[in-house]
Amino acid sequence: MSDKIVLLDGHSLLNRAFYGIPLLTNSAGVHTNAVYGFLNILFKILDEEQAQYLAVAFDLHAPTFRHKRYEAYKGTRHAMPDELREQVPLMKNMLTAMGVPLMMLEGYEADDLIGTISRKAEEQDLDVRIISGDRDLLQLASDRTMVRIPKTKKSGTEVEDYYAKDVQERYLVTPEEFIQVKALMGDASDNIPGIPGVGEKTATKIIAQYHSIDNAHDHLDEIKPARAQASLRDYWEDAKLSEWLAAIDRNAPFELDFDKARLDKDHAALYTQEALDLCRELELRTMVSRFLANMEDTPAIQPQAKERPCCVLTPDRGAAEAGPIGEYLAGLQGGGEDPEVEKALTKASEADRFGLQILYENGIIAGAAIALEEEDIFIARPSASSLVRLVKNARHIAMIDMKEQLNVLDDGNGFAPDEQSLFFDAAIGAYLLNPLQGVYSYDAVMKTYAGQFVPSQAELMGKRGIAEIAALAYEDPSVLPSGAKKTRDSSGPQDPGSAMDALVRFACLQAQTALKTEDKIRETLAEEGMEKLFDTIEMPLVFVLYHMQKEGILVRADELKEYGEKLTGRIAELEADIYRQAGQEFNINSPKQLGQVLFEDLHLPYGKKTKTGYSTAADVLEKLAEEYPIVADILEYRQLTKLKSTYADGLSAYISEDGRIHGKFNQTITATGRISSTDPNLQNIPVRTELGRELRRVFVPKEGSKFVDADYSQIELRVLAHVSGDENLIRAYNSAEDIHAITASEVFHVPLEEVTPQLRRNAKAVNFGIVYGISSFGLSQGLSITRKEAAEFIEQYFRTFPGIKAFLDSAVAGAKEKGYSETLYGRRRPIPELKESNFMRRSFGERVAMNAPIQGTAADIIKIAMVGVDRSLRAKNLKSRLVLQVHDELLVEADEDEIGQVQEIIRREMEGAADMKVRLEIDMHTGNSWYEAH
Repeated sequence: MSDKIVLLDGHSLLNRAFYGIPLLTNSAGVHTNAVYGFLNILFKILDEEQAQYLAVAFDLHAPTFRHKRYEAYKGTRHAMPDELREQVPLMKNMLTAMGVPLMMLEGYEADDLIGTISRKAEEQDLDVRIISGDRDLLQLASDRTMVRIPKTKKSGTEVEDYYAKDVQERYLVTPEEFIQVKALMGDASDNIPGIPGVGEKTATKIIAQYHSIDNAHDHLDEIKPARAQASLRDYWEDAKLSEWLAAIDRNAPFELDFDKARLDKDHAALYTQEALDLCRELELRTMVSRFLANMEDTPAIQPQAKERPCCVLTPDRGAAEAGPIGEYLAGLQGGGEDPEVEKALTKASEADRFGLQILYENGIIAGAAIALEEEDIFIARPSASSLVRLVKNARHIAMIDMKEQLNVLDDGNGFAPDEQSLFFDAAIGAYLLNPLQGVYSYDAVMKTYAGQFVPSQAELMGKRGIAEIAALAYEDPSVLPSGAKKTRDSSGPQDPGSAMDALVRFACLQAQTALKTEDKIRETLAEEGMEKLFDTIEMPLVFVLYHMQKEGILVRADELKEYGEKLTGRIAELEADIYRQAGQEFNINSPKQLGQVLFEDLHLPYGKKTKTGYSTAADVLEKLAEEYPIVADILEYRQLTKLKSTYADGLSAYISEDGRIHGKFNQTITATGRISSTDPNLQNIPVRTELGRELRRVFVPKEGSKFVDADYSQIELRVLAHVSGDENLIRAYNSAEDIHAITASEVFHVPLEEVTPQLRRNAKAVNFGIVYGISSFGLSQGLSITRKEAAEFIEQYFRTFPGIKAFLDSAVAGAKEKGYSETLYGRRRPIPELKESNFMRRSFGERVAMNAPIQGTAADIIKIAMVGVDRSLRAKNLKSRLVLQVHDELLVEADEDEIGQVQEIIRREMEGAADMKVRLEIDMHTGNSWYEAH
């Protein structure tokens, strides 16, 4: 087999990647999606081709020989978006760091250089692979040159492959004739004129018959249709010019040093330290992992902090040898508290502050790291009592992702406000400063706020978790949960010594990060006006969420099972009815089969054909459900099967030995500041249908208690009334009447007593839609009215409430100017979409600018209420506890003897959470299940 060279069309692939992958940025706001997508394509191709040579061609920002003859060449192209333009030098730097030759020559396009080098490569007996999103390069396909056209999507990269025979099969002309087709039809993207009245179909037909425009011109009288004949006669010069413009120059004065383009076996030389550092800087975590897995030598971390002294208190077992983390002090005695541990804890408690990280997994404390100003201390498998004592004596503690570690530090009574004030969480601070980042790992926080690169968890431990690494480090399998299988991961530690080293470094780096970044994070929070938000809302909330997770919520497992069986029966009934109405059995869960049955076999209307078949999305089916019972049954089937799999079956896996679900509440996930719920997601239990609401019956209070459920009434609309200052909306709320009926009366000029249910529904849709920047199209879909009627509704609404329109316009204008929106409490939400050149993304940004201040303020208010409720219950030494938060709703498990006090606390804290121009109101109920209380 011959050797092979891969030639990439740089700008074309960057462009494909940019539009194929949603915008990504690192924590510094640098866009990275095109670089990430390009690297994905590059490595996919290299993995498939196993080539021996590689080079990448780029256009230069300078006129080419084509521009000199035809000034309008490519004159219709839009300017490159700024978000893409900034990634071009990043990509070139990345390729240079990987040792990949860049092909560029002033006066010539990348296509010309690829064409020239592909010819020379064939002459040197090399097979050629050209990778480009530009189909103009199909003219280079031959028996030895394959043109590969990737399609970049979020789900992955698909590639179309073309040898010469494939071009002819697909386009009915040879690669050389491909140029001739362009000469006739032109190319709008390159502003190649072609000749008038001849499109792709006619051009292809002419060239397939005559093989060139010259031969076609020689047989002018035979050309059909007559319009094409006249055009070829009258615009012959344009055709020749177009032929010249479309042809790739395969004799450009460019030489590639094939020795420099040569790849080593397995392409290991591409994975350089310099390129790895760039991946880290751009925060391309998937690429960092790939580089680490393929690098021949363990990489250094550059730039990195000078190695700190580290005292490691660990049994003399497998890790007694000094390593890169410093000197080990072996020989913990076990039984009681070791004097060395006591000495370390005393030293930490006497410091003004220290960083702390506890390695806690599966109920096992694998270790704890204490970062002081000049040194680190690692304690192997400390007792929980010693760590609780450390907290009780501490002056100030900096941590990162502290909520999941609080279980170890809790003396059993939770955390009072004075104890809470001891703590700082670097991840919470980093989230407030950049809520779009998504990941607030210690290595990302250290890079952003201390300017240092440190190895990530994956670099230290591979794919293994703390418990598995600890089991290896301590040579103690009891650390692993029962039945757990060890991960086969060649990138992680392989022996007790290296596992111990990884464990220590991992813990110490997290403690260091919290300690080293606190000042910078606090300084930046103060500069951006969010220090009070951090200290009075977000940090206290960490403890509230911890308390809720610890309490959990009781679930009747037997009733959950019965609920699942009830669903199974109804699902079977629906399945039988659907098959009967369809006249056949098919896979209801297959969109392709379902689309065929509905729109081809049953000939239902509104069928929208896509590349993969008919769309069976909910919006399509909902149009049909009222008229066609089979569609209504399908929608119900979908809902019930989701209820069955996600909740009836899924929830049972989360029930702990105490009969309660201890889910996680997250405060660094959403950009607006809302709390999210995972493992399981209890915020997403359906409430729109009775069967969905029935699920809430299985959630019950413990014996001797009842649930007290409180839900804010229309909190986002009340926030809108306050921030807009609209007098009519404020008056409507403060009149304590039905807000939607009042809105209908005002907007549609109908006396309040004559407002019909339909008018009220319309007003309600507009009221809530305005908060989310609804368009006339969106409202028309929701109300099943014309777009014109919807536009009139909205226009009349804004005439009635002019303050709202003024507020929304100013919110968008302000966000465009500042780059972010802001809540009443100073929470910022960056909106990079407002600066995008893409209209759809920019429009999305405008809707976010309208909604984020409202939704974010509402999120802040519910958090203030949660902190108030939790603290008040504990301050009064009540047994009752806050157990659940779902958006604007709080659920308290109240002792039966304390219900009156609990209701008083909830009303005071929720209704008094904010001082606004309109009253905050709640709906509150009690019950023996979540269903009864809501």
